[in-house]
Amino acid sequence: MTTLIDGKATAALIKKEIAKEVEDIVAKGGKRPHLAAILVGHDGGSETYVKNKVIACEECGFKSTLIRFEDNVTEEELLAKVDQLNKDDDVDGFIVQLPLPKHIAEQKVIEAIDYKKDVDGFHPINVGRMSLGLPCYISATPNGILDLLERYNIETSGKKCVILGRSNIVGKPMAQLMMQKRYPGNATVTICHSQTKNIKEECLEADIIIAAIGCPNFLTADMVKPGAVVIDVGTTRVPDNTKKRGFRLNGDVKFDEVAPKCSFITPVPGGVGPMTICSLMKNTLAARKKLYYK
Repeated sequence: MTTLIDGKATAALIKKEIAKEVEDIVAKGGKRPHLAAILVGHDGGSETYVKNKVIACEECGFKSTLIRFEDNVTEEELLAKVDQLNKDDDVDGFIVQLPLPKHIAEQKVIEAIDYKKDVDGFHPINVGRMSLGLPCYISATPNGILDLLERYNIETSGKKCVILGRSNIVGKPMAQLMMQKRYPGNATVTICHSQTKNIKEECLEADIIIAAIGCPNFLTADMVKPGAVVIDVGTTRVPDNTKKRGFRLNGDVKFDEVAPKCSFITPVPGGVGPMTICSLMKNTLAARKKLYYK
């Protein structure tokens, strides 16, 4: 029997828990958490993602601020706005939505963000603390996956976990987290990527596969052993004339053929995606409460 991991329902539950805590804070005279987002240009995926973040803020009882720039904003102008948000005591945390235009150095912008307000968890200080198992903001997608594993009581200790993809946002932090001496974690982790020669064999040995390679339908049934847990992070826009928007979201997993072999699997959409935004809300609440940094 395959259990479908419902990220949408899990995220809704967590947001209700956050909203309850926020109302308790406000009832005691405290300040509402405040999340700000900088959006550069009009990339369709980024527009949708930021819109969903604003909606999530409303659901959680947060104050939110959206700051927009056109594609031609200079790096200097963007860094000046980052500095302003760093110094704004009312803003608990903020994000700069990626990707940025090619003329702006993304890493330079990430490092300019005050790590104490870096609720995306991308700053080198937060990445370093995460790798050491110290309290910090953990990047949203990996943190959301941990929540799903925990809330579905999926055993991870001693299991072989294969991660497809080595991005700084998902693959690398996911590997670090699954190795930590905690639950979920304590797994034996292998990272596979475009240069891995024996991906199929590695996947066939895996108890848990986390697919974050950005290639639609990459993981097929002949790569998955019976009873495996499959987490699909892929969200590629594939043209589809039957959809109102003219496209559909496609995961990295060939869902229809892989799902019957799994003990647990996430769908796309409705799996990891909603948990990513939910994790950002958790990080913002942690920033408001100064859980990790004073």
